[in-house]
Amino acid sequence: MTSAQPFVLAVPSKGRLQENASAFFARAGLDLAQGRGARDYRGAVAGLPGVEVAYLSASEIVGQLAAGAAHFGVTGEDLVREKVADADARLELVAPLGFGRADVVVAAPQAWIDVRTMADLEDVASAYRARRGERMRVATKYVNLTRRYFAEHGVGDYRIVESLGATEGAPAAGAAEVIVDITTTGATLAANALKPLEDGPILRSQAMLVASLAAPWGPEARRSARIILDRIAAAEEARRSREVRARLPGPANGLFDEARARFGAVPAFGEAPDPRGFVALHCAKAAAADLAGFLLEHGAERVSVVALEHVFDARNPLYEALEKRIGR
Repeated sequence: MTSAQPFVLAVPSKGRLQENASAFFARAGLDLAQGRGARDYRGAVAGLPGVEVAYLSASEIVGQLAAGAAHFGVTGEDLVREKVADADARLELVAPLGFGRADVVVAAPQAWIDVRTMADLEDVASAYRARRGERMRVATKYVNLTRRYFAEHGVGDYRIVESLGATEGAPAAGAAEVIVDITTTGATLAANALKPLEDGPILRSQAMLVASLAAPWGPEARRSARIILDRIAAAEEARRSREVRARLPGPANGLFDEARARFGAVPAFGEAPDPRGFVALHCAKAAAADLAGFLLEHGAERVSVVALEHVFDARNPLYEALEKRIGR
């Protein structure tokens, strides 16, 4: 009898993305172990048998997810949207991870003082073709994103020059007039005498946890996904929450309802008031001080605000959204 197919979690194999991905999973209590070291492209998740970690480039991760060879993967949304034309039909973007942020922008030379929007760029492209008999060149690695975005804005008189190196240098080198590229601060664009257009970025990208809808989703794979997503959701809830504890002069009759209405607080251990007056409430981090003041007003002599490590809930919106896509 053959063993069950492993649940495959694909993560970046090197650089800042790998470091951030490992730190993200570690905060959720999911420690990634990379086989025999940095040269081993297979690993595991400590304490989760049946889960295999595949260390791949961010681009390869998208391909593995699209093909159904990985169940979960960590990669940039820009690569997902660029490499998978029907991404929303084939993949589930489970959760943003808060790192790897970058904007995909259209950038033109700063010397083009009358070009601020895509409508301006359309005028320039038409004039360029009329004057020179050829199309304006756009250098990019994001061919599909560029074509879709330009089509949405009615820009047709251009041709794409696929960039293999530093895209921002293409105009200065005479290889293109305009570029589509990623930027985090805009400093590199400015250093190359380029400016992003004011229409806004094509995409505000960041690293995402992505699920493949084409992967085999048997009972064991679903169980592994639920465990991973429970821990991720629990760590995120803990990060943004605080537990506020106090002892009141008597049972907290009616206090829970008022605390919920005013501060969005929920009882940590159920709705029934403790006859000794002990209360423990969970609330958003930003509301903790106000909730503490509220409890002091109701007779508490001392209030503790406690940071949380994990907060598990019977309902997990992350898994519920995935289950809706893969079927029950």
